[in-house]
Amino acid sequence: MKASQFLISTLKEAPADAEIVSHKLMMRAGMIKKLGAGIYNYMPMGLRVIRKVEAIVREEMNRAGAVELTMPVVQPAELWQETGRFDKMGPELLRIKDRHDRDYVVQPTSEEVVTDIARQEIKSYKQLPKNLYQIQTKFRDERRPRFGLMRGREFIMKDAYSFDRDPAAAKASYQVMAQAYRKIFDRFGLTYRAVAADSGAIGGDLSEEFQVIAATGEDAIVYCPGSEYAANMEKAEALAPAGPRPPASQAMTTVATPDKSTCADVAELLGVPLQTTVKSLVMATDTLDAQGMVVKTQVWLLLLRGDHDMNEVKVGKVAGLADFRFATVPEIEDHFGCKPGYLGPIGLKKPVRLVVDREVAAMHDWICGANQPDFHITGVNWERDLPEPDVVVDIRNVVAGDASPDGMGVLAIERGIEVGHVFYLGTKYSKAMNATFLDVNGKPQFMEMGCYGIGITRLPAAAIEQNHDERGIIWPDALAPFTVVLCPISPDRFPEVKAAADKLYADLLAAGVDVILDDRCERPGAMFADWELIGVPHRINIGDRGLKEGQVEYQHRRDSVASKIALTDALSFLMTKLTS
Repeated sequence: MKASQFLISTLKEAPADAEIVSHKLMMRAGMIKKLGAGIYNYMPMGLRVIRKVEAIVREEMNRAGAVELTMPVVQPAELWQETGRFDKMGPELLRIKDRHDRDYVVQPTSEEVVTDIARQEIKSYKQLPKNLYQIQTKFRDERRPRFGLMRGREFIMKDAYSFDRDPAAAKASYQVMAQAYRKIFDRFGLTYRAVAADSGAIGGDLSEEFQVIAATGEDAIVYCPGSEYAANMEKAEALAPAGPRPPASQAMTTVATPDKSTCADVAELLGVPLQTTVKSLVMATDTLDAQGMVVKTQVWLLLLRGDHDMNEVKVGKVAGLADFRFATVPEIEDHFGCKPGYLGPIGLKKPVRLVVDREVAAMHDWICGANQPDFHITGVNWERDLPEPDVVVDIRNVVAGDASPDGMGVLAIERGIEVGHVFYLGTKYSKAMNATFLDVNGKPQFMEMGCYGIGITRLPAAAIEQNHDERGIIWPDALAPFTVVLCPISPDRFPEVKAAADKLYADLLAAGVDVILDDRCERPGAMFADWELIGVPHRINIGDRGLKEGQVEYQHRRDSVASKIALTDALSFLMTKLTS
């Protein structure tokens, strides 16, 4: 490709609404152009990157035995109503009607459609296993789309779905996909971690996320430097403290804490470590009648150490708390006789259900609210002052330095960007949609399913967050829009420069190299700045002065200065670089 034939539309400044590095650089490099909120045109330079991502994904999916198909972007609502997700998914699911007033959705994912295909096409155990995948446009109506392709509304995703006859076979298919994903991300040339994850709203009980490591990542990744343990924050287990709980050593005392409503403020006032305080979080769960009206509300009190944060995913897994919400102020005052900020488990006005974090259950002489405005209680102890808690469970986020659940050291935390996720779904969708096959005994069985996604358009943004500098993007070779750029200097003034550039360009094309020749006759500074912004990894500068000595300049995108090489060696030099 020659630059004069291509569409290069770089900008000196990023638009004002571009917040993070990848968004700014993709806009400045002319890779994407905003069309609407969370909706972008993929410009030619950006589309080349996306196509390279797709090609690697497609090769490894095919190699793993998956079969490609394409499912419609617009899908009948009836399928989503079968699983209940038409109502449950909420406003992120874009619902539309056709001219006949029939309901449709714009797909955010395709479990329903692929399950419908399977129940029509797969009749016997002899047809299993199967793995069907697509690379297709998706749409999720994000409340606040932001960060460019990182959290847009329209995006491209690779989603795959495996079908098996029993759980053992399904888990084997899951492992095949998990290994295929590792090969895919290895080929991208990015630093990543595969971490144990919670399956979330999509369902299932075996799940891994693939996270590209980046300081700007939205997700916290928990790992043990001394072992293979890795999990996302929602999944990472906080172990119970080792050893017996120390005995009480203080008398329980009510102390004045005027205008001190947070654990941090109370600890500072009393001159004690924050770790000796306990925070009270009040939740509520509602029982609904057939018409969806609330017939009963249960109030819950959750106790966490003052320096710890509640993990909502873990709380949602506590028996009875699956659909919890934060209690209202009137509900809190009705049960505690006090406004928020001074709450605790002693002296309640009405009974509540108590859930205690493992760490709190092992504490002694702790501090909590007195259920009186401007007062707290010190020296609180289990058994002496309160009955031993009935429900003790891990409901907090881990912190760096916590013991690793595998017993191999302590935990560390880094930031990451989720670009892939694999799930074992079981029969969640096959049961809802009656997707069965006849097993070897002639009896119908529900298909066991797995689900596997990669964010095709999110991945380039994640790669940029990990690979950039003050000059622009630094693409790994596998993802770069062009692998090599040739920059002839003033070819309109020096015929020998043009001739040398044209010959090297032809030689590289013949060798199968993805090369672009910048024949725009731009000033060297502007030309170099464009390609550093765009991030092409290998650059050859061809100038009149160097040619007189039989030399050209080579500069890798990560290099601060160029190095001289012989023109006659340029092709072999580049081929060595590209294959090293």
